[in-house]
Amino acid sequence: MKIADQPLELLVRSLRLRAPLSDSDADAIRALPHNIKLLEAGTYTVREADSTPVCGVLISGFAYRQKTSSDGDRQIVSVLIPGDALDLQNIFLDVSDHSVQMLTRGEVAVLQRADVQALIRDNAAVARAMMVNILTEASILREWVLNVGQRSGKERAAHLLCEFAIRLKAAGLADQYAYELPMTQEQIGDALGLTPVHVNRMLKALQADGLITRTKRVVQFPNWEAMRNVAGFNERYLHLEVQRNGMSL
Repeated sequence: MKIADQPLELLVRSLRLRAPLSDSDADAIRALPHNIKLLEAGTYTVREADSTPVCGVLISGFAYRQKTSSDGDRQIVSVLIPGDALDLQNIFLDVSDHSVQMLTRGEVAVLQRADVQALIRDNAAVARAMMVNILTEASILREWVLNVGQRSGKERAAHLLCEFAIRLKAAGLADQYAYELPMTQEQIGDALGLTPVHVNRMLKALQADGLITRTKRVVQFPNWEAMRNVAGFNERYLHLEVQRNGMSL
């Protein structure tokens, strides 16, 4: 099926990474009414403290979740790739506790929140798949907390690069050993709790150690296993297998 003909196929594929969906379940997702919006980098799709009647699915480009301190300092708490739902976390909440912003230019399929809620109520398999998705997002957030709180700057940078590699490969968007990094050094710093200068230093250190090569924004991994070891990376937290527990729900 061509994505251009059915944009929500990307969401179906994303959910099927971790939860079983029958053809009829998938068709119910594809049938959700939606419209496509082209958004520029920096555009907000969700703002903290707002309530919105819509929710989005990222079709192309990248986005990120963020929190901002009272002083205006930004902490990026996750990065979203094509196929990711932008705000399932808010689907049954009155207001959003964080913001979602476009990292790059991209397309978003905009769905009515009420339509998604109705599908969740009426289809147990879809409800379970979306619950697994939300639980996985929480798992990734826990890993990011560990990354910022306990790993060195070099380990943090290596871990983030490894996560991108595995997630993009699982989504069929890149080879495991090479991809185009969509983040600036400032944005990487806001995700890792480092200054842009420190990020630059850590990337150069990884390159000097032969763990990565960089050509403009393209990152390659000459020695993937060594890179994993430096990062302390284990993809268990990404839950990239179909989850069978609780299938009777």
